[in-house]
Amino acid sequence: MDPRELLRVALRAIRAHTLRSFLTLLGVIIGVATIVAVVGVISGLNTYVKDKIIVLSPDVYLVEKFGIIRSRQEFLQAIKRPPITWEEYERLSSGILQHASQISAAAGNTMPVSRGEHHLDSISIIGATPNFADLFRLDMETGRFFTENENQASQHVAVIGADTREELFPHLDPIGRTLLIRGIPFTVIGLMPKQGKSIGFNQDDRIYIPLNVYRQDYMAANESLELQIKARGGVAGLDASIDEVRAMFRAMRHTSFKSPDPFGIITQDSLQQLWKTISSAAFLLLMLISSVSLGVGGIVIMNIMLVSVVERTQEIGVRLAIGARKRDIRRQFLLEAALLSAAGGVVGVVIGALGAWTVRAVAGFPAQITIPIVLTGIGLSTLVGLAAGFLPAYRASNLVVIDAIRAE
Repeated sequence: MDPRELLRVALRAIRAHTLRSFLTLLGVIIGVATIVAVVGVISGLNTYVKDKIIVLSPDVYLVEKFGIIRSRQEFLQAIKRPPITWEEYERLSSGILQHASQISAAAGNTMPVSRGEHHLDSISIIGATPNFADLFRLDMETGRFFTENENQASQHVAVIGADTREELFPHLDPIGRTLLIRGIPFTVIGLMPKQGKSIGFNQDDRIYIPLNVYRQDYMAANESLELQIKARGGVAGLDASIDEVRAMFRAMRHTSFKSPDPFGIITQDSLQQLWKTISSAAFLLLMLISSVSLGVGGIVIMNIMLVSVVERTQEIGVRLAIGARKRDIRRQFLLEAALLSAAGGVVGVVIGALGAWTVRAVAGFPAQITIPIVLTGIGLSTLVGLAAGFLPAYRASNLVVIDAIRAE
């Protein structure tokens, strides 16, 4: 049978039962829509986390009290660790580290901020050393970051985020103006560009102040510093730098040989691996749920196609009698099943894309729908249709011609 004729016959059979065809595809539509939406959101999150959340350079790592916590047991162990102190930072930054080119320190907490009648109840206040901006590649829209002289002199200067500026200084240039952090005045000297918010992180509601000021005015007695260390020699020197810092810390804290590190170390690679573990687990779970919908959709298509074989038994017999080959009959029913399922895949892709974009608009998740995602959704639905149509096609092609023609 000519392929064009085969396609025409298959389309005519589908159009003959439009409502039934649509109801047949609901399972496939739901399954493909779920897959497209999930993959779109996770793909967008992966890109966002890589570009925005994991702001560490490959040759920069963090040393802090907790590190990466993967379980309740790890948390209970980490909470018993002593805080990283100013004295430990001074010791490490005194020039004794041979494999580190820079070391900065920071600490932070949420505090109320105000200016005149404008009040913000909970803003992230981060006290940092001046080289913190270089290690974290902080950009300035206007103004500048504070200097070492300002930090040493404990000057009350601040660098603010875009959201803080919009709330406290609407329609005003904040540079040179004053805000109050827990009642203490600070002069704004820098404004960071808007970076956006997503997946619970907002980098636009932060205020950076000199670490010496933070220590004097806000730091609790048991509060821990976070150290940011840049390895000498780039990525190639990262492992040597980490080993050196680990040995120094264990020596300063008199940690026994068999005891675990009384601190945590975070690298770009460890953050990426943690995110991959989280996103992969979520992806597999949601794919399992989606596969159930696709499986149900495939079973429904198979059952409907079997009914179609019974309804069209006489038609099949006539085709076989006038010269149609068994493979022509098989191809016809396989094509009908594939077209049905592919149509459901197209509808599912559209619904899934709309769902992903709705999640991005409402919840701020950075979803992205790419051509590979679209092709995967349609291709997967087509494969489900082919698998579902195999048994009906086989039965139709193996009907006895004389019995099929006599069928009522």
